[in-house]
Amino acid sequence: MSVDTLPHVQGRLTPNAPLAPLVWFKSGGTAQWLFEPKDEDDLVQFLRELDTDVPVMALGLGSNMIVRDGGVPGVVVRLGKGFSKIDKVDDVTLRCGGGASGILVSSTARDAGIAGMEFLRGIPGTVGGFVRMNGGAYGREVQDILIEARVALRDGTVEIWPLGKFGYTYRHSELPEGAVVIEATFRGSPGKPEAIGAEMDAIARAREESQPLRSRTGGSTFKNPPGHKAWVLVDAAGCRGLTMGDAQVSEKHCNFLLNLGSATSADIEALGEEVRRRVLENSGITLEWEIQRIGRE
Repeated sequence: MSVDTLPHVQGRLTPNAPLAPLVWFKSGGTAQWLFEPKDEDDLVQFLRELDTDVPVMALGLGSNMIVRDGGVPGVVVRLGKGFSKIDKVDDVTLRCGGGASGILVSSTARDAGIAGMEFLRGIPGTVGGFVRMNGGAYGREVQDILIEARVALRDGTVEIWPLGKFGYTYRHSELPEGAVVIEATFRGSPGKPEAIGAEMDAIARAREESQPLRSRTGGSTFKNPPGHKAWVLVDAAGCRGLTMGDAQVSEKHCNFLLNLGSATSADIEALGEEVRRRVLENSGITLEWEIQRIGRE
């Protein structure tokens, strides 16, 4: 697939683009093509004209992802500043671009006196990512605030999806492969900026105290099984601090995996699988990955 066979774009189209610098683990291979669209029209036209056999994947902040060492075939779409705008719709509603971060959304809501979005301060991702995954933290999820989202499907069709169409379950939606969330509309409730800010500060402190935020990590590794906390199961299986190569189960929060410096994505994924094996052996519970694992091994 050469540049001559790809649609013309207004944004940036980079072949064999290293993805390790764009993901939190700082490991993994390259994207066959990395597309950073200028705006919505650029994205939609590209998808419409791109050969339907070419896979497409959206990349946000790369916080909840293992990019395998063999790289990602097809096109990785990364939304930039042109997709991070946030508009106030009414006193309790925000329309947010798919590239806007959780911190930006929650801070904008605070300044506008909109409560109920504080938990987004604890999600290290973009609107597109946490809408797709029904991201959540501190007792709330995206499904609690989402009204609708504008979605560009793989064929370039743009649809407005109401909340119910996403079919949300725990960290999962029915959004199809290759779809890109262009923007989402969130609704909260009236609040006082001071109280909202205090709640956000408490969330930030709790994350700092309990999670290895200053390390090369991927966020929560495994989903919480019904009635259980994943980190408790991992700890009970004796996996706290477990190391394979330069990959380690965090001693601070053992549902986080770390790249201590030179771990490959294969090291990180293998460590995760070993943790799953030990937890199953110890408790009879099969942990499910929460982190996305993409690309070729």
